[in-house]
Amino acid sequence: MTDQTIKLLIVEDDYALNDTVKETIDELGEITQVHDGDEGWYEIESGVYDAVILDVMLPGKDGFSILKDSKELYPNLPILMLTAKGELADKMQGFNLGADEYITKPFYKEELLARLKALLRHAGVLGQDGALEVGNIQVLVDQHKVLVGGEEINLQGREFGLLVYLMQHVGQIVTKDQIFDRLWGFDSDTSLTVVEVYMSNLRKNLRNAQAAVTIKTLRNVGYTLTAAQEA
Repeated sequence: MTDQTIKLLIVEDDYALNDTVKETIDELGEITQVHDGDEGWYEIESGVYDAVILDVMLPGKDGFSILKDSKELYPNLPILMLTAKGELADKMQGFNLGADEYITKPFYKEELLARLKALLRHAGVLGQDGALEVGNIQVLVDQHKVLVGGEEINLQGREFGLLVYLMQHVGQIVTKDQIFDRLWGFDSDTSLTVVEVYMSNLRKNLRNAQAAVTIKTLRNVGYTLTAAQEA
């Protein structure tokens, strides 16, 4: 597991099409591929993904059921429905259940990539030109740079990934488990307390740089980052 800043999930039972989608969006970050609805729902429940590309007709749990349950659990999770069903009634059902985008097969690769980028920008996950801004902090994700008040500060590895993750979810609560799964991975042997260590280091570095943000600890719940004037 690396400090990839964007994690995407593809839930599509056609293996060849799943691979095509992966190749199309690979530039955006780390991709997880699953091929049935039950496994897709298991992955979504983890809460570590920034967006989901979801088929409707799936073995196990169907796409509409996954969509409905996902939006109840994570209302802000961008979900792009990718399906052979092109009838208006099916599209309306998808949108009524909370789908953020709907693309029918066959599709143009360029259109899929453009629409997914637009969803990620709208959700605050992908900044314009790869930049994220909160308070006086600007993160140039593509260049792996952090600027505070225009001055670059040095954040390495998972500390950089932690800041990006918090900024991608500004104003939202992220749990310690979500951070751990996101940055270290489900199968890591590292203790969960490592999150507290990295959070402490991040706060120290931001404080020393006079960053105009606040990272609150919500006991037994998680953390939330806001611009200082909004705290």
